[in-house]
Amino acid sequence: MTSVVSILGSTGSIGRQTLDVADALGLRVAALTANRDVARMAEQCRKYRPQLAVMMDEKKARELKASLVDMNIRVTSGIDGLIEAAQLPGADTVVTAVSGMVGLRPTLAAIEEKKRIALANKETLVCAGELVMARAKQTGAEIIPVDSEHSAIFQCLMGCHDKSEIRRLILTCSGGPFYGRTREELAQVTKTDALRHPNWKMGAKITIDCATLMNKGLEVIEAMRLYELPLDKVTAVIHRQSIVHSLVEFCDGAVMAQLGTPDMRIPIGLAMTYPARSENPAPALDLLSCGDLSFAPVDEQAFVCFALAKQAARTGGSCCAAMNAANEEAVALYLQDKIRFYDISDAVAQAMALPVIEKPTLEEILSVDAAARELVRVRFG
Repeated sequence: MTSVVSILGSTGSIGRQTLDVADALGLRVAALTANRDVARMAEQCRKYRPQLAVMMDEKKARELKASLVDMNIRVTSGIDGLIEAAQLPGADTVVTAVSGMVGLRPTLAAIEEKKRIALANKETLVCAGELVMARAKQTGAEIIPVDSEHSAIFQCLMGCHDKSEIRRLILTCSGGPFYGRTREELAQVTKTDALRHPNWKMGAKITIDCATLMNKGLEVIEAMRLYELPLDKVTAVIHRQSIVHSLVEFCDGAVMAQLGTPDMRIPIGLAMTYPARSENPAPALDLLSCGDLSFAPVDEQAFVCFALAKQAARTGGSCCAAMNAANEEAVALYLQDKIRFYDISDAVAQAMALPVIEKPTLEEILSVDAAARELVRVRFG
């Protein structure tokens, strides 16, 4: 069980909810990191008094340091600061709630120190899952998923002692704001439309990924890595209500599901207290008022990004890193109103045509990531 936590990405949605859980559990906070939000970071530092605060942006780090001049908190910046926060000796658990590929190196750093990793950064496993999971096994570091879907699977598998008993993992997907729309209709959607998620309040990047269903494609790959299963044993279904967070079908035909309110504090709390459970600030599920539960297939013709993610999973190697990097760059351009909705999937498809390295090293993964980003910036920026 966690007693001291470092939170990478503390000013984002997952980071803020982690602090809610820390309050409820009485956890001490050793380190906080953020990208550019100085005001919120300063507020968090004054409340939680971490020994280390990190801003990815060096200028913002100087601003934070000036605002905390009366406090005994060391302030640093950049990826080196993020790695230091991940390895801080006083923390037993590291929450990786940063968005994107930037989470990979700090996660590996935490693994080297045998920390418990509450993983909310799916890109780490999408781009380098085999490397990350192998190193975690070697060091004995725990990786406990925080994504609601992977936490659900984690919980459904608690009593499973043999992986051969698993017939398939079934990830649920809300369908985002555009469920039921045709490809022709989706070609006209705006950024404002895409940012209106029906069930969850999240950051802009992941909300767009939910609109394209790339988020679910990334989660399929993440599940493959976490549980060492092939693509044909991982699937997804649309579940608009976001009450069933995922399911596991076993070889005898039994299906286990984890249900709960759509509140990320539940999986965050479990990642802190596992193998025990504790009281949680999230509201409990009321079965009598949650309404009917429905399920439907994913439309891969309309939601091309989901199909591309599955294609990358089949190809394997460095293709997943190229796919993820292109998506990150394309979503950033979309949020700047520089490209249209289907330009995102077009950019991903072009990056996936880059040469594939079958068993890439960390350095090769980072090189492919950079090449895919450059391709998108040149062709679509």
